[in-house]
Amino acid sequence: MDTIKTKHEIIIGAAQNMHQIEDKSIALVVTSPPYPMIEMWDDILAKQNPQITNAFANNDGSLAFEFMHKELDKIWNEVERVLMPGGFACINIGDATRTINNEFALYPNHSRIITKFLNLGFNNLPNIIWRKQTNAPNKFMGSGMLPSGAYVTLEHEWILIFRKGGKRKFKSDEEKLDRKESSFFWEERNIWFSDLWDLKGTKQKIENSETRKRSAAYPFELPYRLINMYSLKGDTILDPFLGTGTTSIAAISSQRNSIGYDIDPNFLDIILDNIETTPINFYNNYIQNRIEQHRQFLLERNADSTKDEIKHFNKNLNMQVMTTQEVEIKLSFVSELIREDEKIMASYDNIKPENYTIPTNKKSKTGQTTLTL
Repeated sequence: MDTIKTKHEIIIGAAQNMHQIEDKSIALVVTSPPYPMIEMWDDILAKQNPQITNAFANNDGSLAFEFMHKELDKIWNEVERVLMPGGFACINIGDATRTINNEFALYPNHSRIITKFLNLGFNNLPNIIWRKQTNAPNKFMGSGMLPSGAYVTLEHEWILIFRKGGKRKFKSDEEKLDRKESSFFWEERNIWFSDLWDLKGTKQKIENSETRKRSAAYPFELPYRLINMYSLKGDTILDPFLGTGTTSIAAISSQRNSIGYDIDPNFLDIILDNIETTPINFYNNYIQNRIEQHRQFLLERNADSTKDEIKHFNKNLNMQVMTTQEVEIKLSFVSELIREDEKIMASYDNIKPENYTIPTNKKSKTGQTTLTL
């Protein structure tokens, strides 16, 4: 049997020109760009366009906002070029609040990006709200308890979902099988495809204080879900703002290839170190946890006499599944990670089904449900 492998490339350079990537070769983009009008990102965006600095000097927040987004527009143009028909772009972005010339205002980054993608011809699908609740006791802004001058706080970010054209086509038998083997569990679908995600943020493993300031990585669970929701095993995932490499780590765990860009040369070693120092057990424990959660779901479902019998079975995992769309799910453990210059090569072993024998749901002669261990 051929060894399963994926490749993960890190490219240092501006994502405004991703010439290393062929047209229509990317299945999914998962990224979180610099947030326009958030002060920590001012310098890096102004380096791309000095007119941003001039706009701030003239106290023109609206103009600075637009100039910043015009720089992001260049990346979105490249995203449109490299995405395959039916491919997805998932953009994590937060809106911004800022006081300029003594005027406090909201700068709606999410709506500006939606407008750009619609102009590029993408379809905007239902978006996800990532709730990032703060526990700060003084989280209100403005005039405190006095009416008419207070402002609500932003406790969420957006995950914008775009598709290039119509649905992706799966024509060959091989493509259809790849799709089935990349399926997720029924109960995962019910959580993942909600429009409200309540995920904790993540801490950064970065020594350099200046570099840490411009890192705002999302938690692993966020790209992991999106990659499994909108791509197949063996697909290539692109992150034009790779940062600390979380998207690449999620792609490795999901048995996808990945390409990531970062404009800051200081991030190359950070990204590679972050991937290399992530223990293989991290990936495999995550996969095993999915299996164990499904096992627990089956135990609880089978113990409930009011529920119908589960009629479908996945031989790859030796487990019951809720639907026919899950019977070919095939999961793999990461077996090895090897660094080759600015690439990481990952190898995998398919999970052996005998390790995961699950109680089955059978009807007795009396019509009562029994559990068989």
